[in-house]
Amino acid sequence: MDLDVFVTTHSPEWERLDRLARRGRRLTGAEVDELVELYQRAAVHLSQVRSGAPDPAVVARLTTLVARARSAVTSPGRPAWRDAAAFFTVGFPAALHRTRRWWLSTALLTTVVAVLVGWWVAAHPEVQSAIAAPSELHEMTRPGGQYETYYSSSPAASFAAQVWTNNAQVAALCLAFGAFLGLPVVAILLLNAANLGVGLGLMAAAGRLDVFLGLIAPHGLLELTAVFVAAGAGLRLGWTVIDPGPRRRTAALAQEGRAAMGMALGLAVVLLVSGIIEGFVTPSGLPTWARIAIGVTAEVAFLVYVFVLGRRAGRQGSTGDLDAGDLAAERPTAA
Repeated sequence: MDLDVFVTTHSPEWERLDRLARRGRRLTGAEVDELVELYQRAAVHLSQVRSGAPDPAVVARLTTLVARARSAVTSPGRPAWRDAAAFFTVGFPAALHRTRRWWLSTALLTTVVAVLVGWWVAAHPEVQSAIAAPSELHEMTRPGGQYETYYSSSPAASFAAQVWTNNAQVAALCLAFGAFLGLPVVAILLLNAANLGVGLGLMAAAGRLDVFLGLIAPHGLLELTAVFVAAGAGLRLGWTVIDPGPRRRTAALAQEGRAAMGMALGLAVVLLVSGIIEGFVTPSGLPTWARIAIGVTAEVAFLVYVFVLGRRAGRQGSTGDLDAGDLAAERPTAA
């Protein structure tokens, strides 16, 4: 074996393999295939050099290169913390921004329904009588009554955990039920709007609407927004069943379903924040304006997260789905 000719011939392949195997580099599917092929060739080259012309420098170079390439080929992937960081800085805000028309419309319509129910209850004493007896209504709406003591009925930490669990389940149900043409999602939204409207109407009829809003606003802005996001994404998933667009229906449902489940994880964190506010801020002795200011600050921070980070991630091509390198190959479809 002419070692000089051998090294000159194969050095470009080794240099390319070294670049592909460099730690921390994110590879495309084609680059992964190339990495595996070059790694196999380099392993053969190392065997040939050892048996035909065992030059220590070349053997050391190829041994290091093959070991690095083997590590890259068999690596389990990026650390989990990098995936989590990418999800919360790119994937999740991109999914929120991409579905914004659905959940903003859902928020508007649900709020209108809640306000109409509240007006109907407040303006019609016979409706109030159908809800509960006058004594029970008085107990609910009086100063220190059930509406006010509800938020301090349990220790703050356990109450926050209970609220978080309940709201996270509601959000997950909205996302999961979207596949059933969105009909269960509509039912959940109507039920929540009716419950909110009844409380609104009863407290307004008792002349204590300001107290009710002061109790709801600190945590309710962010909490309801998270529910609206989940419902909007669920409705979008339901619409995908009806109209998948140019994609095959199974592929479209898989893509939207993966994004929806990712949103469920992200919304669990958002609802954790609202649960903490509901458990510790809403029943606190802070002035009403201070409690509302905390709620408004949390809501504004969420909207900035969606419309700044989300828009930027969307422009970079993110949809909230898995990275292309993590997806199985699909058959091409005609547009």
